[in-house]
Amino acid sequence: MEIKDKVALVTGGGSGIGAATSLRLAKEGASVVVADVNEDGGRDTVTQIESNGGKAAFVRADVTGPKDAEAMIAFAKETFGGLDILHNNAGILDGPDRYPDADPAQWLPVLEVNLRGVILGTQYGIQAMRERGGGCIVNMASMAGLGFGYPPNPVYAASKGGVVLFTASLAPLKDSDNIRVNCICPGVVNTPMARGGIPALAEQSEEAAKLIESLNMIPPEEIADIVVQFITDDSLAGQAMMARNGRERQLAATAAAPKEWRGS
Repeated sequence: MEIKDKVALVTGGGSGIGAATSLRLAKEGASVVVADVNEDGGRDTVTQIESNGGKAAFVRADVTGPKDAEAMIAFAKETFGGLDILHNNAGILDGPDRYPDADPAQWLPVLEVNLRGVILGTQYGIQAMRERGGGCIVNMASMAGLGFGYPPNPVYAASKGGVVLFTASLAPLKDSDNIRVNCICPGVVNTPMARGGIPALAEQSEEAAKLIESLNMIPPEEIADIVVQFITDDSLAGQAMMARNGRERQLAATAAAPKEWRGS
């Protein structure tokens, strides 16, 4: 898919990966809807895009709520005429207490934002893309969501593992609706969320502290580049792309859905 003259929506677009992706898609010629609960950050991203000659608009949206998820898609249609590209990027970490000792109130929002938000956004995004004859959705997962898991934060790993399997399960949409759904599984990206969570994580265990010391954080612009790759490569559907700073990108091993699941 060509990005120029398309309409894109980026959740969590007020900072980090979302801001970098919004700026990149606008640079490639898309009209960008920046969605976030952080109004100041979201509007700042729009200002940056417009100052560089791009088209953008901000909508406040809590991705965990069906009304907000549906409304942000409707906003894209009302503002720019439709929706062609959706980057489900919004995500959070939990607090400093470690599961299973942490109060459920600490880790339940992780599942709500990281997994429920992706599922809701994708559902309404697909409905809008069908009206345009197709589209592309790129979900944000994590290396923590792949087969080896992430012992320092099992709930976060569960949320991101759910995104990987959810994405793989939607591969047949490429043939049925001309909609391709893929996801990105990065290591630690240099974002405000990661930088804010590192001190708390380091205090949890000696193992986590040693891991953090060895981190080579990924620039958010590199993740934006992978979003562009997924959009422009029409052959990719249901795939998870691993990204580690200084290493070549690599598709994670995924199994094709059985033919009977594809309705053929």
